[in-house]
Amino acid sequence: MSGIEVITFGCRLNTYESEVMRAEAEKAGLANAILVNTCAVTGEAVRQARQAIRRARCDNPESRIIVTGCAAQTEAETFAGMAEVDLVIGNEEKLKAESYRALPDFGVSAEEKLRVNDIMSVRDTAPQLVNHIDGHVRGFIQVQNGCDHRCTFCIIPFGRGNSRSVPMGAVVDQARKLAYSGYREIVLTGVDATSYGADLPSQPSLGLLAKTILKLVPEITRLRLSSIDSIEVDRHLFDLIADEPRFMPHLHLSLQHGDDLILKRMKRRHSSADARAFADQVRRLRPGFAFGADMIAGFPTETAEMAASSKRLAEDMGIAQLHVFPYSPRPGTPAARMPQLDRALVKARAAELRDTGERLRLAHLAAMAGTRQTILVENGGKAHTENFTLVATPGLRPGDLTTVTIAGHDGRHLQLHPAADRSAA
Repeated sequence: MSGIEVITFGCRLNTYESEVMRAEAEKAGLANAILVNTCAVTGEAVRQARQAIRRARCDNPESRIIVTGCAAQTEAETFAGMAEVDLVIGNEEKLKAESYRALPDFGVSAEEKLRVNDIMSVRDTAPQLVNHIDGHVRGFIQVQNGCDHRCTFCIIPFGRGNSRSVPMGAVVDQARKLAYSGYREIVLTGVDATSYGADLPSQPSLGLLAKTILKLVPEITRLRLSSIDSIEVDRHLFDLIADEPRFMPHLHLSLQHGDDLILKRMKRRHSSADARAFADQVRRLRPGFAFGADMIAGFPTETAEMAASSKRLAEDMGIAQLHVFPYSPRPGTPAARMPQLDRALVKARAAELRDTGERLRLAHLAAMAGTRQTILVENGGKAHTENFTLVATPGLRPGDLTTVTIAGHDGRHLQLHPAADRSAA
């Protein structure tokens, strides 16, 4: 290997930042290197990163291995102690070319491998423009980083720091550049995206930012948001849901649980009634709106009835894509000190919740049979509808925006009617 390979774990923001890392490393003149961008959201994510590092060293004995990301920020000494790792840099450092210069020699001590700052000292999020993301036809813009909330299960604020927003003007400029580069769809992403703007002088909201982008960059055909906290949604975002066809009818919600006592113990700011009311309001404004959601199974003190509440909430909201995480105690978080459930029980409850999610996903796919949908064709023979449902698109050209009729589904993808039924959007 002579170039730069990037191994990415975790969220869309990490995917975006991996491309920034690649560009900055190339700017620094780095070669024959593997960059590992880690995730800290679960213990399993950390385990997978360590496994990938060992495999990468075995396959590439002469390459430099640089580890970064949230797990590297929160568990820097763990990764520095791995013989396979040459350098550990923090979440702030990974986005700067100078971090990839003057690498330590092979075989140095763990202390000499560490270049991780105090993430809580970071006050700004610099705008990072990515003109191209490998394998994607959607453009991503990071609008926010960090989180001011302290959910009892979550280690991410200690990996990302406090919430900080990219100024509106810089975001609009990036959206314009991506649109001029040919991207039909833009995704706004962040760690706690709906907290956007609270730290800026005029305190603009995420909804106002999205409105402004669509107004000032008419070339954008589709605009999406990454994961959001529904309790922070403001009137501007509801306006877009109701009146702006370029704002896509899909949101991924950070629900986490369906039982109110567990939500309180998680230190979440919404109730199950709030979540149901939000979904009802959105669908009144825009029928056909689809939701994805994150939920945690097996949180400390969870009873069987509490676990059943999560299933009921997912069913009541008609969640189309349910992402289930078995609870994983993260050292240093309050939930790790609560009475824990047996790991086998945690896994069993996660499996049951996933079964509910699978049933809801299949119902969502079946309900779309016979409908007309506008799809953005991606690489790999697939596309997504406006409500972010996966479609198989053999023979269609990546980047095309096409209106099609849905014939049915194969259990994973929506299936299309013959090509004669397709038209350019």
